[in-house]
Amino acid sequence: MRFLLIVAGLLLGSPALADMSPAVDGCIDQLRKVGGPDARNGGEVLSQQYSQAGTLVKLRDAGGTVWECIGYEDGAVGDLRVVEAADDGQGAMAGSAAGMSNQTGDVQVKFAKGTSGATLSNALGSSDAVRYVLGARSEQFLNVELRGNSDFLNYIIYVPSGDILFESSQGGYKYRGQLYESGDHVVEVFYNGDPGTEGAFDILFQID
Repeated sequence: MRFLLIVAGLLLGSPALADMSPAVDGCIDQLRKVGGPDARNGGEVLSQQYSQAGTLVKLRDAGGTVWECIGYEDGAVGDLRVVEAADDGQGAMAGSAAGMSNQTGDVQVKFAKGTSGATLSNALGSSDAVRYVLGARSEQFLNVELRGNSDFLNYIIYVPSGDILFESSQGGYKYRGQLYESGDHVVEVFYNGDPGTEGAFDILFQID
């Protein structure tokens, strides 16, 4: 996929941009994963703003949808979201189930420096699951909110010992509670819709 960086008309591959921030590269890679056909067909890096909390990168995919991403110097991505949706008539709009790629397995959740939260986007096929891993200490409060396009999307929170802390199918899509163990907590999101269908979602994490 070819992305252009709109800075003085320079192309992404030009020598002047050979030292492009790993944060930008990480955002581009993440958009390729979740942005669907429009993202895989190319796009533009519209801007990047550096701060101690991470790099805010604004991207536009080939279909015209504008995304904002928080990237870090190790290439990790803390947040990727649509800020201006568009449909070019040749594929699904970004953020819909058909316009996103499935990300399964373990995903390490990282917060931007100076913040205590992050929102991630994904889409899962039938019987797929993704495990979001985030470190937290005993007595901290964990907030989780799942915003999906299907009632067949649910999540389970596991404490470091492996015990179940919360099940959304029983308690709703929002969770807030005080933790009683320190270590890696896991939020497993799964989709039990009909075969051949997908569930798209945003999931918000916050620790305070």
